[in-house]
Amino acid sequence: MRIILKLFAAPFVLALTLAVVVLSFLFSLASWAFGVLSLLFAVCALFSIFIEGDTAWGIHGLVIAFCVSPFGLPAVTEWLIGKLDGLNYSLKCFITD
Repeated sequence: MRIILKLFAAPFVLALTLAVVVLSFLFSLASWAFGVLSLLFAVCALFSIFIEGDTAWGIHGLVIAFCVSPFGLPAVTEWLIGKLDGLNYSLKCFITD
């Protein structure tokens, strides 16, 4: 029975391995782009607050800048990729055990 479960888990290990590699590569590219986008939104929002006096758009811009900064959505994505990698490691240990 255990061998059947190991054979059933093997394709999932392969799929998770490929998914983690591809997602890690895409995450590294996207984090660079999001860093530049975050800087752009923060500068525009500060310009809007201090020069134009439009605090509503400035605060919205700062919130968007925080969401795309390395502390926002990229951190959540990195956490999810880490969880997928942990699941992959658990399945590999199950197969080799």
